[in-house]
Amino acid sequence: MCGRLNMIDDLFTRTLMQDLGVSNPNEMHFNRFKMPTNEISIVREQKGIRQLQTATWWLLQEITYDGFKPSRFTSFNTRYDKLNQVGSAGYTPFRERRCIILAKGFGETEKRENSTEYYDFIAQDSAISLGGLFQEWHHPKTGEHTVSCSVITNPPHPDMEPFHTKTSPLILPQSSAIQDAWLDPNNHQVDMFEHLLKPALRHNFLVQQIEKPSLYNHKGEALLLRPYDG
Repeated sequence: MCGRLNMIDDLFTRTLMQDLGVSNPNEMHFNRFKMPTNEISIVREQKGIRQLQTATWWLLQEITYDGFKPSRFTSFNTRYDKLNQVGSAGYTPFRERRCIILAKGFGETEKRENSTEYYDFIAQDSAISLGGLFQEWHHPKTGEHTVSCSVITNPPHPDMEPFHTKTSPLILPQSSAIQDAWLDPNNHQVDMFEHLLKPALRHNFLVQQIEKPSLYNHKGEALLLRPYDG
């Protein structure tokens, strides 16, 4: 699963926002360590305008007396094989509420027989566009409006297996045509995205083992991962 996001402020992230035509780039929530239930920035399109919007990284929310809280059902990721399952949390958002989550990289956790290992995947000379979903919520008592989101995950990527064996995040190609179609709220033809629901890294990544995600102490030398996919 994709359980951590690296959203640092660098030239590549800024350039990607410019390429996407984001209208409010200075509202980006930058941070090296974003974890589930944190507030992050998503890119969505409304009336032809692309803008950053703050969203809680946990798609399903529960209404409390005076607000919202993350659902007891884990939903910071949405599996690829649930997107076309009628009644699943991701079925309608996949057709109507897609977004892009900009990041410099992501983190993965691998549980071994006698230990737990943590790895950071940092895009080299680029930033990445993660395929995401969002949901809007309105509180019936307070009138509060909030937005939540999730990252779509694909099957495990073979080049990631030495570090993580479960899933891989959906990384969109750096193609304006695909990104335009992905962000278009009027585009409900999700069959055109079928080829994206397969493992693909699309960038070179520096893979660094760390002792603990929140402290970022390195363990050993970083490795350069050059995936075979484009």
